[in-house]
Amino acid sequence: MTDSAQDFRFAVSQYAQAALRDVVGGLSLDELLSEREQIQQQIGTIVETQAREWGMHIDAIRLQDIELPEDLKRMMSRQASAEREKRATITKAEGDRLAARSLAQAAAIMARNPIALELRTLQSIDPRTRRWLAKEKLG
Repeated sequence: MTDSAQDFRFAVSQYAQAALRDVVGGLSLDELLSEREQIQQQIGTIVETQAREWGMHIDAIRLQDIELPEDLKRMMSRQASAEREKRATITKAEGDRLAARSLAQAAAIMARNPIALELRTLQSIDPRTRRWLAKEKLG
């Protein structure tokens, strides 16, 4: 754009659209959906800075229906999917960590009391196997 923009409405509109693309291109889908006000302020600052160079003042920038290109929608969707997968992996790892801690505590208790280990072993044996073992020991 030139400094002597004759059709200032068109020039500001085009500049705002370019600023919108720049700002949105650096955001995740979650940020785009949840931070509309901050995005609007950021674009307003960008456009106001340029408008001052053209000798104009912009009172406000309002974001209305934002239509994203399909490739950007796909990219943001993949990013959101990767973020969900990351959270699921972290949640699973946290569960695994808690389970390992519980197993270590149980092992420590059983190590201090050998009868507890034997009782736990008997509890885990299938009832049919227990009957067979009982018969073998008695018979």
